[in-house]
Amino acid sequence: MKLYGRSHDRQSLARHAGDLSAAGGVRAVVLDDGSERGIRTLEFRTGGGLSFDVLVDRAMDLGGAEFEGRGFGWRSATGFRHPGLHEYRDDDGLSMMRSFSGLLLTAGLDHTLFGAEVDASQYRYPPRGTAVHALHGRVANLPARLTGYGERWQEDGRCVLWAEGEVRQAAIFGEHLRLTRRIEADLGGSEIRLTDRVRNAGFDPTPHMYLYHVNVGWPFLDEGARYELPPHRTLWRSDSVAEQGVSHTAMPAPLPGFVEQVYEHELEPDAAGLARPRLVNERLGVYFELEFDTVRFPSFFQWLHLREGAYAVGFEPSTHHVQGEAAAREDGSMTFLAPGEEREYTTAFRVGHLD
Repeated sequence: MKLYGRSHDRQSLARHAGDLSAAGGVRAVVLDDGSERGIRTLEFRTGGGLSFDVLVDRAMDLGGAEFEGRGFGWRSATGFRHPGLHEYRDDDGLSMMRSFSGLLLTAGLDHTLFGAEVDASQYRYPPRGTAVHALHGRVANLPARLTGYGERWQEDGRCVLWAEGEVRQAAIFGEHLRLTRRIEADLGGSEIRLTDRVRNAGFDPTPHMYLYHVNVGWPFLDEGARYELPPHRTLWRSDSVAEQGVSHTAMPAPLPGFVEQVYEHELEPDAAGLARPRLVNERLGVYFELEFDTVRFPSFFQWLHLREGAYAVGFEPSTHHVQGEAAAREDGSMTFLAPGEEREYTTAFRVGHLD
């Protein structure tokens, strides 16, 4: 592996430093102030310029992230609020907006997109004939059970930094879904690998919707940055696109009063079924790239939130179209996991220098 301009293996690292943390590693800390107080966090440092935080008590989502000291994980005014402060149906179902920050917010496990009230008769509990959902579901504000983390040397000579945990979304007379999440990054590398498995651990057919809200902020996002998409077909645009006319590829400086612009694109995958949208900042000479499987995530939303004070762009691979759960149930595209059924999602986040 390359570290600080030289090639190293396990033995040469041991000769130079008595502890791997001199090069990189994973450290467990607890945030201790303000609305973030009490959140267990894993700090990853790869030694390849990449550092990022895993918020264990926020579904093991990704919080702050930097490349060579430059931030790319979006930081909003909400901070990484403790899930104990979250009220799911606050603000008429928009309560997620009070805890929305970081590189990755996971949406699901049984609902994504805007709020909805849907049939719940499969759970056979007459007092709860319907389920009421808020924006992007519950999972992002559920703590994980941390099952392990650390550094592991592989047979091929790589040292892999890793963490794994389980998030349980369950209710009596309701869903019982379990998310097992594994996060990996190579020592010396600049890539985050995410492997998620969502399993119906209950005994009733259970709705399943899943979406990654991947958010890139300043300084990677700045005036003149480009949002690059693979060959694609645009299926839907929010009304704000025509009203404001702001480009979805050439990024402006933060704009006063900007209303979010959202697009649904059908991305053309490569031969392996993968798509790789990216944000490019030529002034800094850096890029951010998301790689995802278009079979597991057939829909992709582009989110432009270019308002001053909350400046971000989003990459949103999704299992379902932008019309949401009610429409999916009506047209037959809604996913129901049978008891014991599992879905796996593999995704990569990359940063690097432009050639």
